[in-house]
Amino acid sequence: MDTPATWVILSLAAVAVIVMCWAVAKALGGYWQARGKRLVTCPDNHCTAAVEWDAKTAALRAIHWGTEPHLGDCSRWPEKSDCAQDCLAEIETLGTACLVRSVVGSWYQGKTCVYCHKPLDKAEEWTGQTPALLGPDQITVAWKEIQSEKLPEVFQRYQPVCWSCHIAETFRREHTDLVTDRPARW
Repeated sequence: MDTPATWVILSLAAVAVIVMCWAVAKALGGYWQARGKRLVTCPDNHCTAAVEWDAKTAALRAIHWGTEPHLGDCSRWPEKSDCAQDCLAEIETLGTACLVRSVVGSWYQGKTCVYCHKPLDKAEEWTGQTPALLGPDQITVAWKEIQSEKLPEVFQRYQPVCWSCHIAETFRREHTDLVTDRPARW
């Protein structure tokens, strides 16, 4: 069965598989880059807003540039869901720098825990044990528990706390009857 028609069909099938693999890889790359909550300055009121790109549209846009990007979610919605989405230009300009995890990582850069003085600037090592914040009320809170659009304001008033100290302080606060403080003997 080594007919020329067989080779043509096999060649076309191989090209189709290669094109499909390329398209899937591009779509997955576009989807992966669009994922995640981002902090932008809303052009409407000049305040911080937490937005998410529509990742499905971004995946299609990665394959076909004719697809216009748009938001999938915004902290100002549903009240302002009919906005012009001018913040998309800021997202495209800043890229990954406006991702919440990037903004948080930048804030912790060069800082140490207020309790144990452990350096907190290795954001790539935060696998599930992310640093927390110490509020003016002396209560620690994980930064993931704070609304994303409020993070820039919170970072001005709160202090950095490592994961271990956050867990210890939370336990101390929630289970005062189980904790005994002893003075250090050095």
